[in-house]
Amino acid sequence: MGAEEFDYADAVVPLGRRRAYEAVHAVVSDDNNFERGVAGARAVADAVLAESGEAGLAETVVELALKLGEALERIASEQGVAAADLADVWFVE
Repeated sequence: MGAEEFDYADAVVPLGRRRAYEAVHAVVSDDNNFERGVAGARAVADAVLAESGEAGLAETVVELALKLGEALERIASEQGVAAADLADVWFVE
């Protein structure tokens, strides 16, 4: 594939997805310090709100929900349960 055939728009990660990754990475990167992970995720959320307003924050939340949903579907499939049931166990019960 030559440079003239490359679609640069496909290579750019949407801001909401990048910020969602940053928030998740902040939480999972330091297993020994829960508070630091929470503070890092909150800092990402604060930065999104400051830089992109409520619309940017909403975009990031949607990206997080989509990625979490994909992960729950994979886990549920491996365990032979419905993804919605697994979500109930994780969030409701």
